[in-house]
Amino acid sequence: MLRDITLGQYYRADSVIHRLDPRVKIAGTLAYMISLFVFNNLICYALAIVFLGTIIGLSKVPVKFMLRGMQSVVFLLIITVIYNVFLSSGTTIVKFWVFTITYEGIINAVFMFFRLMLLIMGSSVMTLTTTPNQLTDGLESLMRPLKIFKVPVHEMAMMMSIALRFIPILMEETDKIMKAQIARGADMENKNLFIRVKNLIPILVPLFISAFRRAGDLALAMEARCYHGGEGRTRMRVMKLAVRDAVAIVFLTFYLGTVIFSGIYFKDLTEMLVYLLQKWWT
Repeated sequence: MLRDITLGQYYRADSVIHRLDPRVKIAGTLAYMISLFVFNNLICYALAIVFLGTIIGLSKVPVKFMLRGMQSVVFLLIITVIYNVFLSSGTTIVKFWVFTITYEGIINAVFMFFRLMLLIMGSSVMTLTTTPNQLTDGLESLMRPLKIFKVPVHEMAMMMSIALRFIPILMEETDKIMKAQIARGADMENKNLFIRVKNLIPILVPLFISAFRRAGDLALAMEARCYHGGEGRTRMRVMKLAVRDAVAIVFLTFYLGTVIFSGIYFKDLTEMLVYLLQKWWT
């Protein structure tokens, strides 16, 4: 199960998305995430799904590989859906005990489910098609104006890069520790939640020790190589925008413009859907 987590992993492939400038991918991912929260109607979500599907197709990352990585957030999705279904006010459909299911709650639950799915998959595309080094360079370049306010941009980008690099390493380390504990008789498949939580303690202690040891080794290696931050450092590869980056920016701008137009002129579509559901139910 731990190997199914795709966050922080890089999927090697030869695609136009892999070859895009990391700054374009980072800015595009942020713009896409914002677009999911700006408007709330069917047309905007349909456009977001088509846009993300096109990007995934161009990235040559298998859809099964991305969906497999969603297994780690299924519990979060279920909790979110339940919260919206039972705790949203509106026209009542069913009421039992202290729980009430409303039309608006069902609509909100469906929208929130797709919103989180698209949010996680959209951010995964960036990490799957961009190496940690490229992410570091892109983040540092985008945050460079913050140097005016004495913000340690290079150090922040380096910390993010190290964190992304450590995610798959710690996942692999956790998998090894779990297999070692299972070989010693630990019950990791027990259905009792309290027993499973109790059995996690023998995993967390060696995992933290291993993480601190790796962090210490990394700090010693950086000091041995006279690492001193971003001042005066040069780059082996200088980032330059290409024609494909300009095409990607135009495509992203077209998507954002279409979403804004749909959000303004079709803002009553959700209310219409709720009204039709009410009429159908009654």
